[in-house]
Amino acid sequence: MKLLYQTHSPYARKVLVFAHEAGLQQRFAVEHHETSPTNANADVFAENPLGKVPVLLRTGLPPLFDSDVICAYLDTLHEGDRLIPEADEARWRALRLQAVAQGMAEAGIAIRWESIRRPAHLRYPSLQFGYERKLEQSYAWLDYELHDNESSHPNIGHIALATTLDWLVFRDLPSFRNHRRLSAWFDAFNTRPSMIATPLSGDTHD
Repeated sequence: MKLLYQTHSPYARKVLVFAHEAGLQQRFAVEHHETSPTNANADVFAENPLGKVPVLLRTGLPPLFDSDVICAYLDTLHEGDRLIPEADEARWRALRLQAVAQGMAEAGIAIRWESIRRPAHLRYPSLQFGYERKLEQSYAWLDYELHDNESSHPNIGHIALATTLDWLVFRDLPSFRNHRRLSAWFDAFNTRPSMIATPLSGDTHD
């Protein structure tokens, strides 16, 4: 298998951290591809009609795209405990946490468009403020919702959250550091081998 990747994408990194946590990182090659809405990558579009990474290429099978779908597939390939819980409230808690993390990444990307990537005369400060509010509200919610022992048995929600928070730090977006529990949780998770082995790097090429 081959993973079409981007070294500065929170979504692509989520897949790679998931693979490390599941012990599957040796099952596929990782290939970096620069792509963005204003800098289309023909190789990525050939496998994903949305032109986005991550994309998982499988021998003799259709490609899989979207980090949620790829992680769900990878969770069927290992013999350990499922990283996407299969039943009861544990499943919904993990998926809810993943949803918040994905929304935070989307908000961060939107903030970058309104503050850095879009030409200055086309930026909309009120829209940027709205996305910043989403981050602040999410930080406060997470500070209340997270349990102190949640790093010991990671699931898809924890992986999505940790990779999103690290990306927000990487991009110098509004900080979560004034939220004590969330900050402590992130610092603990960030020491896991899966995070250390998959650092973010590079910049977007529009």
